[in-house]
Amino acid sequence: MGSAPGASKGRGGRGLQGLGCMPWKLSKQKGAGLEGRGEAGSGSDPPLSQPPPPVIYHEKQRRELCALHALNNVFQDGAAFTRDTLQDISQRLSPNTMVTPHKKSMLGNGNYDVNVIMAALQTRGFEAVWWDKRRDVSSIALANVTGFILNVPSNLCWGPLRLPLQRQHWIGVREVGGIYYNLDSKLRCPHTIGPPDELRKFLRQQLRGKNCELLLVVTAEVEVQQTWSFDFGKRASRALFRPHGDALSSADVSQI
Repeated sequence: MGSAPGASKGRGGRGLQGLGCMPWKLSKQKGAGLEGRGEAGSGSDPPLSQPPPPVIYHEKQRRELCALHALNNVFQDGAAFTRDTLQDISQRLSPNTMVTPHKKSMLGNGNYDVNVIMAALQTRGFEAVWWDKRRDVSSIALANVTGFILNVPSNLCWGPLRLPLQRQHWIGVREVGGIYYNLDSKLRCPHTIGPPDELRKFLRQQLRGKNCELLLVVTAEVEVQQTWSFDFGKRASRALFRPHGDALSSADVSQI
């Protein structure tokens, strides 16, 4: 992963309590697997030491604040953003700073739209990179991506009743301890996606759906250097290291 924010501490702990969220530990399956290997060994073998299970911050759905939950889940910090912070950003955004109406509609409007998410990330030195669904996710340089935010259709509920209506919903995905997790705030607990190969399968499946879009959460430096994609690095290398020191043409530059 790229330089990711640390786990929730201090103020983040109060954020957990205030939002009714609890850290979730992946312990049972890993513990059972280690115990099984220990029993298979000889009686003289010392017991295997078990590493502490990862503590995963999972902010659950409250009202219609899915954008807030997705951001905090990606940052693994309940104090990373607050409703007041996002509301202030939303009010300060002028029409001149909004993305085009086409892209705004395409990415959907939850409680807060994509403009608010982009501006919120910038306050912490991060950027949101919209992923072109025509490209395969195998070209994403996962080591340089802090997390993912998906915009997906979701059924509306009225109490325990599920209504035959849908609206767009923001969900966060990120890596903790080498494993990727779906941190959808509507889930009761984080869902394990798995290692990088499984993440790519998950993203492909999501992007096949109708009205699903993907944002890569990266540092400002990664966004400037475009190192969130292997494809960009290959194109830049071919252009910058041309034989005989030929100068780059305008056509070459446009392809970088």
